[in-house]
Amino acid sequence: MKYIIILGDGMADEPIAALGDRTPLQAADTPAMDWIAGAGRTGQLYTVPPGYEPGSEVAHLSLLGYDLQKVFEGRGSLEAASMGVPVEEEEMALRCNLICISGDVIKNHSAGHISDAEAHELIDYLQRELGSESVHFFPGVSYRHLLKIKRGDKHLRCTPPHDVPGTPFRSVLPKALKPEAEETARLLNDLILRSQELLAQHPVNLKRVAEGKDPANSIWPWSPGYRPAMETLQQKYGIGRGAVISAVDLIRGIGVYAGLEPIMVEGATGLYDTNYEGKARAAIDALQGDYDFVFLHVEASDEAGHEGDYELKVKTIEALDHRICQPIIDATLQMQEPVTIALLPDHPTPCRIRTHSSAPVPFAIFRPGQRPDRVPRFDEEVARYGMYGTMSRDEFIKALLMK
Repeated sequence: MKYIIILGDGMADEPIAALGDRTPLQAADTPAMDWIAGAGRTGQLYTVPPGYEPGSEVAHLSLLGYDLQKVFEGRGSLEAASMGVPVEEEEMALRCNLICISGDVIKNHSAGHISDAEAHELIDYLQRELGSESVHFFPGVSYRHLLKIKRGDKHLRCTPPHDVPGTPFRSVLPKALKPEAEETARLLNDLILRSQELLAQHPVNLKRVAEGKDPANSIWPWSPGYRPAMETLQQKYGIGRGAVISAVDLIRGIGVYAGLEPIMVEGATGLYDTNYEGKARAAIDALQGDYDFVFLHVEASDEAGHEGDYELKVKTIEALDHRICQPIIDATLQMQEPVTIALLPDHPTPCRIRTHSSAPVPFAIFRPGQRPDRVPRFDEEVARYGMYGTMSRDEFIKALLMK
């Protein structure tokens, strides 16, 4: 038996009046997702344990069966693994967004989804101007970058910028949670304020403003941590060779620590214009080849939720259904070795609040030859009546792998 997880990041939502009090998942045309649910078994999954913020790093580690108290060290170190940046014993890593601030208010977490080329020019500039023996900036994808601090203390309150659009930035600057972290908090606040001075008149931003685009006029470091100690999925569950397919450094980094090999897809952007067909083809080729387990991640619906754009979110869900789920169903049903297909979001990203929530997510597992339950479609409401009931912790991955 081979396995594939198809994950639509942030796909779950709440009923929206403009959609006839339906969620985007209910409003979307999703024949392939409905087939997986109808031919398989469904349920709900709590991916965010009590006491944790509902971020993708928490949700992905949880749904893959990891004990967060033992392995969780924030986003930074996970993204560093994907980028090939080592995190040494005395180093702290943080995700470092390029964001847009209007006046004193955080306008958005993505600097208007700045391009890779523009962002790399700005991050290289900040490294020259702000970098030192203990401070290092590393360019990533679009607005998502990496900051490493030598001898930094992770006991900080760092607010994810996608959680606070419309908030005065000074009210959510990093704060120390312990006295020994005060120096690190002061350093991060200083870097934020100095970055604003440097970026305001940079030619990249002057050009973006002239073109009517949001400038990337501040850094925003968050999710600090050290290098995690994680068993691979092979060690935990005895799976064979595994792969991860994602445009997002965080997800690829989780995959690396979990023992999955990253498969890069040209044109994968992490946005609604990602290369859906290329991702589907890469997953099919992996399953037809030497891979026994594929984790396929698509970010687009999460970004639409953060924008509060329910119409775009419906379109991203339909694109995932028509251009990824359907080709994978068609291909795997013809394969000599049977393939189990799992489908789920990592967490809800409701358009109403434009950030993540801790509500349970629907999931479906189709296993060839297994009797289905009576749930006819895939959405947040009907999943609660599925045969799997409500799961948490490592129950989903064990159900998938039948461990």
